Amino acid sequence: MTQIGFVGLGSMGLPMAKNLVAAGFAVTGTDIRTDAGAALEAAGGKAAATVAAAASGAEVLVLMVVNIDQARSVLFDDGALAAMTPGGTVCLMSTCPPGAVEALAAKVEAEGRSFVDCPVSGGVAGAIAASLSIMAACPAPVLEKVRPVLAAMGDKLFHVGETPGQGAVVKSINQLLCGVHLAAAAEALSLGMKVGVDMDVLLQIVGGSAASSWMLRDRGPRMLEEAPGITSTVDIFVKDLGIVMEAGRDAKAALPLAAMAHQLFLSASGAGDGAADDSQVISAYRRINAIG
Repeated sequence: MTQIGFVGLGSMGLPMAKNLVAAGFAVTGTDIRTDAGAALEAAGGKAAATVAAAASGAEVLVLMVVNIDQARSVLFDDGALAAMTPGGTVCLMSTCPPGAVEALAAKVEAEGRSFVDCPVSGGVAGAIAASLSIMAACPAPVLEKVRPVLAAMGDKLFHVGETPGQGAVVKSINQLLCGVHLAAAAEALSLGMKVGVDMDVLLQIVGGSAASSWMLRDRGPRMLEEAPGITSTVDIFVKDLGIVMEAGRDAKAALPLAAMAHQLFLSASGAGDGAADDSQVISAYRRINAIG
């Protein structure tokens, strides 16, 4: 039975780890929240008090952490890499800057381990349903070794390149489009609010026309709610669009629409809506346009 260490049992990480258990893997996970470890144990996994303990003897180490700094700290400062079995594989599934991922992969490989850059898309719902899209960048033989592990967490596994960092680039492009589509939907609906049209009718019309997008159909109804449930936060897009801008800067690629969307999410976060559902980027337009 493949031994898997899992670091980061958050809103996506915990269901991902549970799906690995359900698929028959031996999973030891850790998180700063002790209740997350208890939930993993209730599903048949094991909880560890430290990242080194979670990684001890692991053939595959899955990192679903907040950012690249945390990934670096887990691997090198907290001893996770050294605790793995020799020849093991690190799977970084978080959204991180491409250049930083490439540098981290080189350090891991220099220590005799393999590295898979494999960010995901699909949100909490996809994590729960094991229907995530996984964008993997690594040599093909490495991917084949961990394919069963990744397949237990997502039903759409793409090999996007041989070099770590390329998965992060693809994820950045995905988040660029998500953020811009979301901001555009907020701008369109805020105009309707400003002029006083029936918002339910407006949403029905634009949601079923050529003007529609997945983000408009999914987030549009929540933009009309005062306190919608949270599937992803404003601050997640502040982070992810920041990564998009870094990727563009490194590639010397101008991304003016992404930059504007980033500023709108920053505005919403700065006004106190950072922990709100990401549909509430519309709050930035409410303030700009004095919409009550």
